[in-house]
Amino acid sequence: MKKALVHDWYYVNGGAEKVIHSMNNVYDDFEHFALIDFLNYDDKKSILKSKPVNTSFIQNFPGAKRNHRRYLPFFPMAIEQFDLRNYDLVVSSSSSVSKGVLTNHNQLHICYCHSPMRYAWDFYHEYLSNANLTSGLKSYFAKYILHKIRVWDVINSNRVDFFIANSHYIAKRIKKIYNRESIVIYPPVDVESFKVDSNKENYYFTASRLVSYKRMDLIIGAFNQMPEKKLIISGNGPEMKRLKKMAKSNIEFTGFLSQSDLHKYMSSAKAFVFAAEEDFGIIPVEAQACGTPIIGLGKGGINETVLHDKTGVLFRDQDIKSIKGAIDYFETKKFNPEEIRKHAEKFSRKRFENEFKTFVEEKYQEFKLKQVNSI
Repeated sequence: MKKALVHDWYYVNGGAEKVIHSMNNVYDDFEHFALIDFLNYDDKKSILKSKPVNTSFIQNFPGAKRNHRRYLPFFPMAIEQFDLRNYDLVVSSSSSVSKGVLTNHNQLHICYCHSPMRYAWDFYHEYLSNANLTSGLKSYFAKYILHKIRVWDVINSNRVDFFIANSHYIAKRIKKIYNRESIVIYPPVDVESFKVDSNKENYYFTASRLVSYKRMDLIIGAFNQMPEKKLIISGNGPEMKRLKKMAKSNIEFTGFLSQSDLHKYMSSAKAFVFAAEEDFGIIPVEAQACGTPIIGLGKGGINETVLHDKTGVLFRDQDIKSIKGAIDYFETKKFNPEEIRKHAEKFSRKRFENEFKTFVEEKYQEFKLKQVNSI
């Protein structure tokens, strides 16, 4: 079985790349394809086991390393240029366009869908607003391009033989947008590398890329109204300057942290605060692997990873009042770090790799049997 693994792009070591890492643990003979590859040496060694990536023509476009999204109109054509005729199995890891690769009837195409492309569907209006593209000539062009992308996105969903969703939340979106069924295999979380610390210190912690949809501004707004409570924020991003300006003295920014330092802050915190609506959300599971309870927005994938009143507290509305109320409620509760850790182990890397391997091999055997029976 000759195998190809198609990812949207390689430029950071994020949640989707952790999935790629585990897929490579399952099958060490994947050949890799992506629109671009700008991973540094250490990340390439970790994620791809130093294997080369076949990239598209976008790799050589000016400024692609700094901002590849400016070339969105070229994404569909670029992903369709990969010649995958010689592969028996094609696995796409998609939150954008990788599921749009061209395959034929003799090939099995399984898509691990992190999300239907957010900027074309659920975050369409937010994307236009954040990019100041709500009016004017540039706005009309952007809306036209995204309209064409949506049409292409629905059409290419029929190129996939089987969808795997990273949560039931995403499975519902796959059904809504593509009218396709999917099975759920939760992403791998490296829970084994996290240690439980039962001696929690008197601070709250949060960590993420500092971008608008993570809603770090709401968390800061809540703690601005609670000056007696300490909040530590880890991460970098385009929102850093604005967030620092609005934060009061009880809020500390660490910037980017090494894995060991991140683990230390996370394991010692009294709670991890999370206000984004995520498709799955790996980092809240990592926090639970440290025995740290979650205070999080009860929408999206976190409803599947956090047990209200057992491993954390979920709040309903994405606003300052709800976050503040959840923190006040949290402080009336007691949580058992060992029980929280035990819950996190359900999302382990080993579990993902076993479920992924079993599903792929079952579907491949069924696929080959159908081919034989059709002769």
